[in-house]
Amino acid sequence: MLRVSAVAEKAGVPTASLVSQGFIGQAKTTSFGLGLPDLGVALVPGHPDVQSSEELEHNVKSVTLERVIHCLTSAQQGMETVAEPAPRGVVFEGTLDEVNRYFYENLWTDGVPVVPPTLERIEAFLAFTDRDPDEVLGTMLPENRAATIWNISVNGVMAGCRPEYMPVLVALVEAMADPQYGVEHSGNTPGAETQIVVDGRIIKELGFNYEQGALRDGFQANTSIGRFWRLYLCNVAGFQRHQNDKATFGGTWHVAMAENEDVLAEIKWPSLCAGMGLDAGENGVFVSRFTGAHVIVSVYGSTAAECLPYLTDAVIKHTGWELCFTIGMSTGTYKPLLVLSPIIARTIAKSGLTKADVQKHLFEHARIPARQFEKYISGYTNIVPGRRSLYDMVMLGKAPKVFGASRDPERLVPIVIRPEDFMIAVSGDPLRTNCYFFSHNGMLGFPTAKPVKLPQDWRAKLRAAG
Repeated sequence: MLRVSAVAEKAGVPTASLVSQGFIGQAKTTSFGLGLPDLGVALVPGHPDVQSSEELEHNVKSVTLERVIHCLTSAQQGMETVAEPAPRGVVFEGTLDEVNRYFYENLWTDGVPVVPPTLERIEAFLAFTDRDPDEVLGTMLPENRAATIWNISVNGVMAGCRPEYMPVLVALVEAMADPQYGVEHSGNTPGAETQIVVDGRIIKELGFNYEQGALRDGFQANTSIGRFWRLYLCNVAGFQRHQNDKATFGGTWHVAMAENEDVLAEIKWPSLCAGMGLDAGENGVFVSRFTGAHVIVSVYGSTAAECLPYLTDAVIKHTGWELCFTIGMSTGTYKPLLVLSPIIARTIAKSGLTKADVQKHLFEHARIPARQFEKYISGYTNIVPGRRSLYDMVMLGKAPKVFGASRDPERLVPIVIRPEDFMIAVSGDPLRTNCYFFSHNGMLGFPTAKPVKLPQDWRAKLRAAG
């Protein structure tokens, strides 16, 4: 809403954005990032979802209306720029403890000590890319700050990355800057977190863990690269705690996950990145934001027919309000991720199934009664106004025909629009039958993949780095 208001204000049209009480802080910081610090905001006291119609009417009439009139009849301040340190400027000198205290007080850390980004360390990172340090990869919302090769290296140092991780970091920032991903939604209230997945030969070259404990910290590449994402969100995109990061609960950053390329090659399944347009075997990174993650313990069976029912049941059980991204808030943007352990992937492939076959099976069998679907989007929540049924939405052209086969509330409907909306990866302990499921945050952190571009003399540089 504020971004639309900013466009109108810059065109000379006065606006008033209605903002509930819990979002006032986010509205203020977002306004600064948009260059309009005095953007018209009209407070709606409390939270509308838990107010009766009478309470809401009283609050709007007694508080909101007056502010709306003020916003529409008062001139707003113009663009404002905030002076920031020069890219190569030294902002502080001191001991390790002093540097970390200074960075923490200036909101440049994630609350954990960082590696001081000295010029010498930054230059070591820049040696692992052929790109100009001042090259701009994009503009990061909400702060409208440029994403550059230089500030990627700065945050890579701070996160505890090794210099040779630089090509992966650059690819990640290219994904973060891609409008398809939608970094501007990173502070939304469900507190979803981004999961990074790495594919290609670079997994082994950089020492990523892709076996036992694949999503646990402890391996430098997986851990520090996951941390880099959060630091870059904070320091460049500008998402700050208790400001424009409005996660109700939130979670910590996720360790980067690497796929098991050997098993994928053995069973002839494409990697996650290859499924999104990258060449088979190409080094790549995948990012998407997920609202939750759930382990699927002890999958049992010696054939696909025995394993898939349990996986299908888990996919259904761990999908709830996210259905508003299937039909509701948007159409067809719910893209959950199922991570199969290698032994389960092999078992399914041994039965002759391709990854596309598994996706088709999930589409056809991971279904719920229409009445349950409707409760998630317009019964338990107010995401779809008017309490419309799925059948009505099909008749209005707002849902695919498969959701409106009849008016029977007990008819089974899919939880995604297309089979390929179920994303599948292979990672984890090769000899454990556990799997993992990530519920997707719809278009708020949409799945995005980018190639990892290596510098010239890559192998010589790796050898020199030890």
